[in-house]
Amino acid sequence: MIGVVIPALNAAATVGRVVAIARRCQPDVLVVDDGSCDETAIRSEQAGASVLRLPANVGKGAALQAGFDWMLARGASAIITLDADGQHDPAEIPRFAAAWKQRAAHIVIGSRAAAFERMTKGRSFGNRFSCGAFAFFTGVRLSDSQSGYRLYDASFLEGLRLKRHAYDAEIEALLVAVRDRRRIVTIEINVPDVDGSVSSHYRPWLDTYRMCRTVVLFSVTQI
Repeated sequence: MIGVVIPALNAAATVGRVVAIARRCQPDVLVVDDGSCDETAIRSEQAGASVLRLPANVGKGAALQAGFDWMLARGASAIITLDADGQHDPAEIPRFAAAWKQRAAHIVIGSRAAAFERMTKGRSFGNRFSCGAFAFFTGVRLSDSQSGYRLYDASFLEGLRLKRHAYDAEIEALLVAVRDRRRIVTIEINVPDVDGSVSSHYRPWLDTYRMCRTVVLFSVTQI
């Protein structure tokens, strides 16, 4: 079973459509409501998703870890993650599953590199800078190290405990994969909304700083 995990915070305006399209591709969809104060959980349930409600906002990384644990406990062999804000096209889910099977990948990253020029300056800079920092410290060049549209193989997730609770958790997962010599592959994806502007909580400068700090600290400590 391939599960879909969608972390969401105050995404009532967009999450229903994301869930509905995702379920056409994979029926096992979980929305992790990260302490929303709107109708995110209600809209998710109405669209057919299971909902895991966290009592307070703990951050994207913590929400992802909760979603991973929930799906793994139900026997998922792989988990696809995507954002609730409409930036990712759920109709592309089958392409992740195909790349995972055909290329024996532990992580499949949906790259938005072709859309960097259409992003706001802060978001575009953040993406490019974090990719450069990742390549400098690991020797592995990825076209989009920040993309949250991914597939993770269960064998990788079973040994993963994310220590970062914000957006930098996703780059932490890549650092662990590189350290453990896991196979990371990339596919180009369509990006309907390059900035996820309706309900995105990403802060380009602060979150890019956090990601780069995580890369440097991980490279020094290797833990």
